[in-house]
Amino acid sequence: MLIHETLVRERCFHGVPGNSKKRVLERISEMIAEQTPDLDAEDIFSGLIGRERLGSTGIGEGIAIPHCRLENCRNSVGALVRLQEAVDFDAIDGQAVDMLFVLLVPEEATEAHLQILAALAEMFSQADVRERLRLTESADELYKAAVDYDMEQI
Repeated sequence: MLIHETLVRERCFHGVPGNSKKRVLERISEMIAEQTPDLDAEDIFSGLIGRERLGSTGIGEGIAIPHCRLENCRNSVGALVRLQEAVDFDAIDGQAVDMLFVLLVPEEATEAHLQILAALAEMFSQADVRERLRLTESADELYKAAVDYDMEQI
């Protein structure tokens, strides 16, 4: 499954405020729930925080990929987030995080979950892609940059 299959324009958020990892995940959970009526903000937040307790999803270079499986999730749901200011995310390299891709998948979606995470890790490992995403000035530009990258991979 490709990134653009999980991401829609309405789940790209630019300039999201938050002064801590917990507050950022809470706010993003609310924003995703507003765009995805089948999902509950508290369930999303609980799943994401539960996953963070197992180990930080901060992969380095200012990037985090918070993810979890949810009981009421029918399809993989992605959200691309550019924070207003970087926050401490306990990332593996110690850098604060300013860009997140939140991934929610159905409980039974083991293989799809891993494929999407691998695609995201590959995308964010490329310095030019990170720069392109960070140079965006709106949610529309953020969405276009992510989907353009994804379509180049086909």
